[in-house]
Amino acid sequence: MTARDDCTLVDLSHKIFAGMETYRGLPGPEISTHLSRQESRGHYAPGTEFHIGRISMVGNTGTYVDSPFHRFENGTDLADLPLERLAHLPALRISVDPAKRAIEVSDLEKYEVSGRAVLLHTGWDRHWGQEEYFHGHPYVTKAAAVWLVEQGSSLVGIDSLNIDDTDDSERPAHTTLLDGGVPIAEHLTRLELVPEDGSRFSAVPAPVAGFATMPVRAYALVPAAE
Repeated sequence: MTARDDCTLVDLSHKIFAGMETYRGLPGPEISTHLSRQESRGHYAPGTEFHIGRISMVGNTGTYVDSPFHRFENGTDLADLPLERLAHLPALRISVDPAKRAIEVSDLEKYEVSGRAVLLHTGWDRHWGQEEYFHGHPYVTKAAAVWLVEQGSSLVGIDSLNIDDTDDSERPAHTTLLDGGVPIAEHLTRLELVPEDGSRFSAVPAPVAGFATMPVRAYALVPAAE
């Protein structure tokens, strides 16, 4: 966390490093040097040097945002996602029972979600980097996803492996949310540091045309306690 005079910035992202495993079966990022500091010295004045890095990775690396194009060929891609769906959104943190897997309408319906980033706090991020992370994770049911779209959620995020049950190959939560134009943020972390109400959430990917998913630096802006 980073404190400021009037608020606290809470980092909700996992750090990206070479070879990390985000999702079983997808390759980890390859991070290398395109131009080293030593090599750059021949291009600049004495005492001036730069580093230019290179990274090769799939979009689903670390903490990331899915655009509708992830699921639908004609869906909105990263470049055309409106910032109004990604940045400085009024946030609602919903903590769900850690003993249950399926997040259902009954877990959500008492909350006002319209126009908000709905952050589903399951605590599953405690398993990040461990074998347990890939098995038996919490997920959103199709009925709950339909409800979130119907109620006008701006974005839905979760601190779990996937917003869908990965045993269900139809992926109903992805299908429903992205078809409704609702971006999805997956693999969030430290949501317990975000208050239920009153904060602002941002998770903005690079605007890559023809690309579906991209890592983000997700964070919450939490007002200072009075």
